[in-house]
Amino acid sequence: MARWDEILTLPVQNPTTLEFSAADIMWSMVVGWKDSMDRLALIPFSRVNDFVRGESNNKECQTRFHVEARRRRRPTMNCKPKVDGILEYILYWCSFGPDDYRSGGAVRPSRASCGKRKTPAGRPNTKRGCVCHFIVKRLIAEPSLALVIYNHNKHVDKKGSPCHGPMDKMAIGTKAMFAPYISDELRLEVMSLLYVGIPVETIMQRHTEMVERQGGPSNRDDLLTHRYVRRLERKMRRSGYELDDDDAVSINMLVENHQDHIFFFEDFTDKDSFVLGIQTDWQLQQMIQYGNHSLLASDSKFGTNKLKYPVHSILVFDQKKNAIPVAWIITPNFSHREMYRWMGALYDRVRTKDPTWQLGGFIIDDPLTDVRTIREVFHCPVLITIWRIRHAWHKNLLDKCSDFEKRSMMAKRLGNVISSICRGNGGMELFEAFLEDFVDCFGFLDYFKALWFPRLGAWTTVLKGTPLATAEVASAIESYHHLLKVRLLNEADESIYQRADWLFHKLSTKVHSYYWLDGFSGKDTFSRYCRSEWKNGPNQWEQGLQIPDSDIVIEDNCARVVCQKDKERSHAIVNPGSELALCDCSWSMKGNLCKHVMKSTKVCRDRGLAPPSLALLRYYQALANVVHCPPSDSVVCDHAVAVAVSVRTQLEMVLSATNGCSPNTLAFKDPQPTSEPIIENGTCASRSLAGSDDGNEVPTNEDSDQDMYVCKKRKCGGASDEDEAATSTQVMQPSHHCQDYPACQERECKEASDGDEGTAELQASDGDEGTAELQASDGDEGTAEMQASDGDEETAATQIVQPSGTEGSQATPELNDSSDEVRSADRIGGT
Repeated sequence: MARWDEILTLPVQNPTTLEFSAADIMWSMVVGWKDSMDRLALIPFSRVNDFVRGESNNKECQTRFHVEARRRRRPTMNCKPKVDGILEYILYWCSFGPDDYRSGGAVRPSRASCGKRKTPAGRPNTKRGCVCHFIVKRLIAEPSLALVIYNHNKHVDKKGSPCHGPMDKMAIGTKAMFAPYISDELRLEVMSLLYVGIPVETIMQRHTEMVERQGGPSNRDDLLTHRYVRRLERKMRRSGYELDDDDAVSINMLVENHQDHIFFFEDFTDKDSFVLGIQTDWQLQQMIQYGNHSLLASDSKFGTNKLKYPVHSILVFDQKKNAIPVAWIITPNFSHREMYRWMGALYDRVRTKDPTWQLGGFIIDDPLTDVRTIREVFHCPVLITIWRIRHAWHKNLLDKCSDFEKRSMMAKRLGNVISSICRGNGGMELFEAFLEDFVDCFGFLDYFKALWFPRLGAWTTVLKGTPLATAEVASAIESYHHLLKVRLLNEADESIYQRADWLFHKLSTKVHSYYWLDGFSGKDTFSRYCRSEWKNGPNQWEQGLQIPDSDIVIEDNCARVVCQKDKERSHAIVNPGSELALCDCSWSMKGNLCKHVMKSTKVCRDRGLAPPSLALLRYYQALANVVHCPPSDSVVCDHAVAVAVSVRTQLEMVLSATNGCSPNTLAFKDPQPTSEPIIENGTCASRSLAGSDDGNEVPTNEDSDQDMYVCKKRKCGGASDEDEAATSTQVMQPSHHCQDYPACQERECKEASDGDEGTAELQASDGDEGTAELQASDGDEGTAEMQASDGDEETAATQIVQPSGTEGSQATPELNDSSDEVRSADRIGGT
């Protein structure tokens, strides 16, 4: 028992890498059988396969480990479990052993009681008597852990001599120099190419040309054979999805046969509906790589019109800002919002691979999404994107309103309504006024009243209190949605869309292969086989950034963008800078955000012809809250203010480096000491000077609510969560003045937690609307906006004057402008 007491007190080691080997683990020596010393370690049982892959990919001696023996205990046991009892025993052996088929080697005698294996342990011609092996035990006392016993960790034969790999002189020039099988990466590449329709001969021809260019084989993957590729192609053709006429029985059989692709599954019950969560190993790697301290996005309603089980996609964004699906959730339409059932399993799967993984923010596209569950599981802020309503309104305006003038006016009005709601300057009455003003546009109004008017109440509430994602994110999600429709919904027989087994099979095979090939560097060598399902070129945002500013001409409510393929042609954009701009290009005519709209919007904001994006506005609001209404806790307060000052300093440095001017001359500078905080009866009131119409400074009236921000201190000691103060920010903009804002080129995150203290996060990239993103959350309840009242002692209200301006401007602000604009910029610069 002393041995097991020592084993169970060992630390559980879980390296943060996707794969790990014996060199990444600290091994302990414990007394074993016959007083021998066992070299062992404890790791999570769910990461045993990662250890096997990492040990197989050892750079010093690449090999492959196979399961030589396995024993499992039955789930039900009549006897009392022992502390040293074993649920599962697995013996992994190097595929170059244990038999030795070399001349004079020892071969184990055949066992009559052992039947023929369905999958042989290894090829006979590769058996060279390697004794390297390790044992994995799953204990009854700790079923979630695996005890790894690795006494024979050298790739040698019974004589102690190297038997394969670079150290074996007899293996030079033979296949024993390399691993006995191709790598998982090459196998995934070959399978993906086969699924998208590339012939076997073409795959082998391109592979042979690549090996010849590098001067011959240098690893096991270079020894890929035509026979092996043909075997994979035959396996692909024989695999089917309709394993039973009953769809429910068939999907259960598929789930049982593809456990490595499933992270969550629940069948229909009396209380709950069917839910199937799909995530392959490659998707898990992408989620860990691109989701850590970054964003996840949700496309929650794909296929609601055609599929019996709509697809809920979880997306990440790569370096090129393209959306990559990292999980698919299949569930009936009436239960697609029940995220609490599968979200915890998805988070646990990622954290099992990388315990340090932390999400930076979650983007939703449905106002009825369970935001509380997202915050409880991922512990991150939640944002919302309006790409779905913008896409639907844009598409139906083109289809149901043939009058160009009315269509342009309606699009501009809807864009202004969205902007006003996000700024807190209106609600449902704006949509009611829209319906009254355009009562003669029957086609679109009938569609709008029937489909969207019942939902606008939820959208209005969420847009007022939730940070908005940028147009860059909206364009990426929109492109993904379009591409998934092309790749998935292309069957000739549409009756197949009613089967869940077909949907699971196609998503995990063919559609998955297309998304893997999107990031494959050698995809261009198969360009002759490209079809509409293949992704070509950068996304719309990147294409828009490549258009030079000189090709943009803005006149009144219209902009002209010169076509980059044919300089003699140009595209007309109506309402440039609006949330619902219209373009006459083919991509925009389908209701999508095109590169011309994005570029014209950026230029309008750079030139001060349009206000900054709503995402940047929310960032300024949260930053102002931190500076002017800091938390009561001194440690949290100091940290929050330090982060805010650091962000401001970096913005100044970026702008000064771009414009070649001193940071002291920029608009982002400390506000003049025109006011001092006054503490009266636990209230922090800050009074500032306001600019009059003629540019003179006049003291602000105590009753004025334009330039006064009042911060009431939070209760300390014994205050409950419900009594915590809520912070609201009201931003008022001048009607026609525009002030330039610098382009944010770095990403800053600020997290402050004290009870329900808010969290703000800034994400920055090169571009216009994608340069800044605000992510704000307020404990479990999210961001809340409250109006101050005389009887509410715990409300903290902040009102600041926010100038309208461009988001990505790189021009130096005019310091000789009117004094009221300068003072407004100074207030924002103080944040």
